Amino acid sequence: MQTANHKSFRRVITAVLVSLFCAVSTLSVGQSDAFQLNPAAGAGTIIVHSKFGGQIFGFDIDQSGTEGVLSEARTLSNGNVLAAVETFDQTTGKILTVVTKTQTQDDFITLGVVGNSVGLVEHEHVVSFLNVQRTFQVINPLNGNKITGKWTPPIGTKHLINQVSRTQGTSNAAVFAQDNSGNFIPYVFSSNVAANTFGPVIKIQDSFNFGSVPPPMAYNSVTNQAVLGGGDGCFGCLPVIGVADLGKGTFTEFTGIGFGFVNGIAVDSADNIACATTEDDASVEFYDLSRQTGFTVVLPNSGQQQIFSGADVEFDATHKLFFVAQPVSSSTSTGSTIYVYDTAGNLQETLNGFSFSNASNVIALHIALKPSTRSGFVDGPNAGVSEIQSFTY
Repeated sequence: MQTANHKSFRRVITAVLVSLFCAVSTLSVGQSDAFQLNPAAGAGTIIVHSKFGGQIFGFDIDQSGTEGVLSEARTLSNGNVLAAVETFDQTTGKILTVVTKTQTQDDFITLGVVGNSVGLVEHEHVVSFLNVQRTFQVINPLNGNKITGKWTPPIGTKHLINQVSRTQGTSNAAVFAQDNSGNFIPYVFSSNVAANTFGPVIKIQDSFNFGSVPPPMAYNSVTNQAVLGGGDGCFGCLPVIGVADLGKGTFTEFTGIGFGFVNGIAVDSADNIACATTEDDASVEFYDLSRQTGFTVVLPNSGQQQIFSGADVEFDATHKLFFVAQPVSSSTSTGSTIYVYDTAGNLQETLNGFSFSNASNVIALHIALKPSTRSGFVDGPNAGVSEIQSFTY
């Protein structure tokens, strides 16, 4: 697919990477390790269980620390919900602290770890039927194991925070919100969560491509842009890529490649490259965001069948690798797979031994990376979504 663009784009990327290497060779030691295949790569043996056996509503790990955070909820015999936020040890998987817990109708959602070891959690307080008050709590630092303040995004009570970019090591993150009053108008803005400050709120006029289904989003920390994977999702239709300048408050878009909804997206900020997955064709797309061009790579052994389409995409900036989650594996007869690609679209590793079907997840599956140890966590293997599993690469 798009062979000419593919070859041309790869030549451009190769030239850029060579130029960058020559320009910063004196700084490269300690900043980026050359990627080497890990013979032990694949699903790990560390399993994190939610403390009270509830379904996990979002999790993340601290890339510069030793802990992770998750939210869980379980319906009790009296009809109430036991909901909790918990921190866990990345090395052992043991739950360390129950940060907060309720036994009402309330829920918690872990939105991620952002900035420098800052945990962000949404609290959904049920006042009455269809009357929910949403507030946001900060755990700063995460290893302090306690709520330290509130995050107060500049949106009204009729808006939902659908996504916060899991951006670590830089102060700002991108935020996507949506009008929940029936208009479904999408908005995007930046925030320094730790400082509780915000950039201009950008109203996305194209609610057809970016409001019908919340689009996956990534943050480019170099250009201060949010990159969104949109489109109307009709079978065989092309996706639309949106770019929000979070400083200028502007929004532009261009027609993407691949077919169907964009399921996941991640950005290499240094080279302004995006990697995405599409729903209809089991493909991975690589975009040069500066040129608004790209090429497609079909997931191994998938035959471009929709059932084998990829989901979440994450980026390891240390080793310059994109990670693509495939809930239904096309590389093994059962289970799920994570594929590891370099920025030129070359497959580097195939990680098997997972089970993250995503079928019963309220919160979409997530790959949480720890580049310093070439490890991470992902949903599963329990079908009840009450566990997360380690892996190495």
